[in-house]
Amino acid sequence: MPAPVTNTNLILNPDGSIYHLNLKPEHISDVIIAVGDPGRVHLVSQYLDKVDFEMNKREFITHVGSYKGKRITVISSGMGTNNVEILLMELDALVNIDLKTRRPKEKKKKLKIIRIGTSASIQEDIRLGSHVISEYAIGLDPLMAFYNLDQTKAEVQFTNEIRTALGLPFQPYVVEGSKKLLSHFSETGKLGNTVTCPGFFAPQGRILRTDIRYPDLIKKMNYFHFNDQWLTNLEMETAGYYALSRILGHEAISLNAIVANRIREKFSKIPYQVTGALIKKVFDKIASL
Repeated sequence: MPAPVTNTNLILNPDGSIYHLNLKPEHISDVIIAVGDPGRVHLVSQYLDKVDFEMNKREFITHVGSYKGKRITVISSGMGTNNVEILLMELDALVNIDLKTRRPKEKKKKLKIIRIGTSASIQEDIRLGSHVISEYAIGLDPLMAFYNLDQTKAEVQFTNEIRTALGLPFQPYVVEGSKKLLSHFSETGKLGNTVTCPGFFAPQGRILRTDIRYPDLIKKMNYFHFNDQWLTNLEMETAGYYALSRILGHEAISLNAIVANRIREKFSKIPYQVTGALIKKVFDKIASL
């Protein structure tokens, strides 16, 4: 029998809920819709037939309800893979650790995690208002330096090629999303490969008042390809979802609303409508998931 998880590794609130999310196991459905912006939770949950539970804790806003008989948890992560780590580790603990005994359960539950986020295109032909499904995520953040991530030979080669092409002094990581979820949501957008950055400005090649170390980052990403895999868009969370889901044994897919095109230097005048259209597409497919 596995040893109990210590009090400082698994922190619980006085009411028995998990520390950051402030949730209990009964609040976690098999299907999770995750968004970055806490303000976007209600844009998603408005499609639910009913909402049974709400929790607001820091950037983690949760609505739990049902849609066409399927129970769904909608939750925000806030920005960045650091927040995604907290979200996924605590979601996994809620379903795969007995919080009373603090022991991992013998039978593990596999969550289906659907990320709906905004993103910027780095290819000229991926226009504003379009939607991209992430086949692979390319993590330029350091999160996986602290985990043991199993990668395929192709993913390792992809990783090495992109490090060389971008001239990075650190090792990125490449992870494929859930093939099952990719197939299920295939009609929601164009297939792509999403770069996850550890910041919004310099890590995405944006220049305001300071010089940045990689001023040609966007141009290099635009030209880079590994075999027939081209880099399509930038954001700040997808690689964390894909890598941690693989480590923990969950299924994850990232669906991206393109609200900017970095090659054309254009930003959408109707970003909320672009995101709303993607949310609608998700609910058109989610009842049969």
